[in-house]
Amino acid sequence: MFKSIVKFDIIKQNEQMSRGDVMVMKYISTRGNYQPVEAAQAIRLGMVPAGGLFVPEKVPIFSQDTIYNMKDNTYQEIALMVLEEFLSDYQESELEDCIRKAYNEKNFTSDGMAPVLNLDDNIYIMELWHGPTAAFKDMALQLMPHLLLKALQKAEFSKEVVILVATSGDTGKAALEGFKDIPGIRIIVFYPAKGVSKIQEAQMTTTTGSNTYVVAVEGNFDECQNSVKEIFADRDFNSLISRQGYQFSSANSINWGRLVPQIIYYFAAYASLLRDDVISKGQKIDITVPTGNFGNILAAYYAYRMGLPVHKFVCASNDNKILTDFLRTGEYNLERDFIKTISPSMDILISSNLERFLFEITRHNSDKINKWYDDLKNKGCFKIDDPTRKKIAGIFVGEYASETETKNTIKKVFRDYNYLVDTHTAVGIRVYQKYRQNLAEDIPVIIDSTANPYKFSMAVLDSLETGINAVNEFAILDTLNKISGQDIHRALKDLDKQEIKHHRNCNTSKIRKEIKDILNIN
Repeated sequence: MFKSIVKFDIIKQNEQMSRGDVMVMKYISTRGNYQPVEAAQAIRLGMVPAGGLFVPEKVPIFSQDTIYNMKDNTYQEIALMVLEEFLSDYQESELEDCIRKAYNEKNFTSDGMAPVLNLDDNIYIMELWHGPTAAFKDMALQLMPHLLLKALQKAEFSKEVVILVATSGDTGKAALEGFKDIPGIRIIVFYPAKGVSKIQEAQMTTTTGSNTYVVAVEGNFDECQNSVKEIFADRDFNSLISRQGYQFSSANSINWGRLVPQIIYYFAAYASLLRDDVISKGQKIDITVPTGNFGNILAAYYAYRMGLPVHKFVCASNDNKILTDFLRTGEYNLERDFIKTISPSMDILISSNLERFLFEITRHNSDKINKWYDDLKNKGCFKIDDPTRKKIAGIFVGEYASETETKNTIKKVFRDYNYLVDTHTAVGIRVYQKYRQNLAEDIPVIIDSTANPYKFSMAVLDSLETGINAVNEFAILDTLNKISGQDIHRALKDLDKQEIKHHRNCNTSKIRKEIKDILNIN
């Protein structure tokens, strides 16, 4: 898995502290309200206790020679190269152990973990759904639990860690699968009761594991996520939990340990294009990401900051186009209807990782972050200054696809290429097509395929307009299989025949009570 890698050339930041010959990466708060910590502590804490998100103090930069030579490396070797720079307080042997346990043939059905295929001309699809739960979240959540476990061991941590997860569908099952039966850790997943597909719900509620808990919450994802984030910032409740021998942490992309593994596959995808002679050394590409919480596209941005040659990031939204509007106008405004779409993992109005991006793009200006996010909390909106907006516009483009456009894209891609895509991937493809119409040159693009099409089988079948009516989402799996010839993902086969093990539900005001009940705290 790991061959001997010649030490790669990396530009070190003079301002970083050094421990002997090892550069120590520190993590700071986007709100400027917490002392710098090392990676293991940032991963263990999840969020900044006083509010805010951890970001690396400095971003390491790979030389173009290093990036070019990645074409000769395996996914696991590229993973080690990236993680060593961001997780400098982990030993190389520890990182290798985590990578072996995460990225292997048992967990992923593709040797390359995230294969890249050519759809048409210079359009390349990166399939991020070959993991155990059929969604891109597996790429991070197969690795993160092992990083967290190492972090606990390093600190000789005596408390039991309780992972709190708010999910719009895919993160929940991926986190449950990653953390189940890991000693010293419990995981509680909260999902909007009517905001996920039947297949996503069944994936979560049938999860085994003695340390897993799943709770359906009345309301939409934003309400669910806000309630969980408030718990992390609730000092009194955290003190109560601590006295009982527990500490909260997160598996959402607000946790740096969840975000950093996502950087890996952008370098791996670029290496794949180099290997296939699609691009030459240093050639720029576009990256299109179907986006809800801004974590996946932020990982791509960090790869760019590390030296990945990128021309433009295309941020693709569905009808909940708050990010499209923000990138066009500089105003982030929550005063809008929340729309339920056929791409539910993107039905998000509060994009948590945008805070990290704005902190980076303003060169770590925590005063601006505090002002903007105070305005968001108190007024429901904020507007960034014009120089910041222009700086973002130099590298980011925002566009959205309507429900009709999404359905038509699924149908057209299947008709023209005999390739089945899910609703979120269809949003990415359609948005890139819109953007590409205005391009003077044909630039290669990587479009993230974030979920297996069978995860959203009802919407996909409806989009194909076959005239076939199936009884439910589970019956549709077989119907789609007959139409497309594409194998049903192993995580979804016979899902409706599995025993439902989780029956909890509550409203957002009762989440604390639900946590106390699960942990047997009076």
